[in-house]
Amino acid sequence: MAIPSGEGTKIHVPVMPQEVLKLLNIVEDGIYVDGTIGIGGHAGLILSHLSPKGHLVGIDRDEEALEICKNSLNISQSRLSIFNDSYHNLNSILDSLEINKVNGILLDLGMSSLQLDSKKRGFSYKRESKLDMRFDQSQKKSAYDILNKLPEKDIANIIFNNSQERYSRRIAKKIFEMRPISMVSDLVEGIRLTTPPSKRNKTIARVFQAIRIAVNDELNKLELFLDNFSNRLTIGGKIVIISFHSLEDRIVKHSFRELKKKNVIRIITKKPVYPSDEEILSNKKSSSAKLRSAEKI
Repeated sequence: MAIPSGEGTKIHVPVMPQEVLKLLNIVEDGIYVDGTIGIGGHAGLILSHLSPKGHLVGIDRDEEALEICKNSLNISQSRLSIFNDSYHNLNSILDSLEINKVNGILLDLGMSSLQLDSKKRGFSYKRESKLDMRFDQSQKKSAYDILNKLPEKDIANIIFNNSQERYSRRIAKKIFEMRPISMVSDLVEGIRLTTPPSKRNKTIARVFQAIRIAVNDELNKLELFLDNFSNRLTIGGKIVIISFHSLEDRIVKHSFRELKKKNVIRIITKKPVYPSDEEILSNKKSSSAKLRSAEKI
């Protein structure tokens, strides 16, 4: 069920819901972690398969999303614990609950419509806004800081390393010349002036992705999580990760392979699972999703 965002939009249809439930293979009295709970799309499905003895730990950096999640799920604290934190802090979060092992972990690394459609967060090039891009609004560093305070070379490296954009140096040079850049339209104009019109929207999307990744330190947090999650899974426990761009997927794939070599996990998905054609038709934002899953052995 879609939930109103308060800005005239409908937000968040969980991606590959049936595939997630099947791969988690939920134990009804088990303990599960949704490390990117957002407004609770997947969480609601997981909770519906848990008994009153089961428990879900929900984690998210976006406080606005968590407020919606709490109101929409409306589940007692005995079944649901919510943390305004990052999933890479899984160990400390579970320690605070005196939970040693869990039966399953889910990460959905995609952006929600709540974030993309926001008129004040600056995540999307399609919405005029100040350049913010912070998941955690208490964090000091924003997209504005990166674009206006870093050297030109550092901006070029951020764009290239986080998106493989071939015009990264040219774009960074123009950004540097145009400073101060404070609005979404400023960044879009800088990209427009330095790139050919063919497939320009894809270039703009890649640059916005690259800056967002840098603002939120997304790849580093994913790597930290992947270094530690297996210690918190019980034998037979499942991990399910949905990524939305090749950088994330590559990190997950390589981590799973290394853990398999060490006989820590069994990879369930030999190749990534993609949304069905029917799902993509009904939810275009799912089109770039890739799902990988593994089991603790």
